[in-house]
Amino acid sequence: MTSAPEVLDLAAQLKAAEESFVLATVVRTVSVTAAKAGAKAIIRPDGSIVAGWIGGGCARGAVLKAAREALADGCPRMVSVQPENLLTELGVKAGEIREGVKFASNMCPSKGTMDIFVEPVLPHPSLIVLGASPVALSLAAQARTLGYHVTLAAPAADLVAVPEVDMLIDSFQLGMLAEAKRFVVVSTQGKGDEAALRAAVSTEAIYHAFVGSRRKMMSLRDKLTADGADPAALDRVKAPAGLDLGAITPEEIAMSILAEITVARRRGQREPNPSLTEPKAHHADE
Repeated sequence: MTSAPEVLDLAAQLKAAEESFVLATVVRTVSVTAAKAGAKAIIRPDGSIVAGWIGGGCARGAVLKAAREALADGCPRMVSVQPENLLTELGVKAGEIREGVKFASNMCPSKGTMDIFVEPVLPHPSLIVLGASPVALSLAAQARTLGYHVTLAAPAADLVAVPEVDMLIDSFQLGMLAEAKRFVVVSTQGKGDEAALRAAVSTEAIYHAFVGSRRKMMSLRDKLTADGADPAALDRVKAPAGLDLGAITPEEIAMSILAEITVARRRGQREPNPSLTEPKAHHADE
């Protein structure tokens, strides 16, 4: 069985590698339970437990379900696995949520109680900036302070200095990218617009934007469509990029773009989480 320190060491390695996982921790037990308070486990997105242990089948089903939900919405949750008679005494049903705790039924003969904290650990959101313009460089610099993993793609000859980014690509060919929430901004401003835009729309992302006028974007759309690019993908590109804040300087334009990205990134996160508000019957051994 993997010890808690070893589990935490692996968690640190996975986090550094920008991989998604869930850290499940037993925070309380009552009566007879296989795992005790402090037990930890790392759960991959495919539902496999790669390190640690949080007990047998009595709790596993409820925890794995909570892990899938946590990875989907990015929110931690508490799961309390209890025998049916205790749930009845509390006046709750399996699947019900009360004060942030989701209850599940322990159908095992041991009839113990386990409370497990399920914490999703997700990669940093990824901002991909194509271009070496002043707006591109300012955008990359500001995004790093907000916790983004920043990739800057531009021909090295266009850069007057090496920017401080997480990944620097000497072209507009993005290649393999880490799995994360992605946001892509083209800020070439006349230097390689078509190549950069073609690479941008070929990259799966939550948000695509072009720093330039709508008229210029439409002209580029016509050229790229004539060359075989997907018109629907081009139509999803926001142009001009950013919220209308009256921005003038490169720094202000970059700030307006990050503001718009924040809206896309946080959309729905301040609303009630359906998985935490809709009761649904559930047994821990499902």
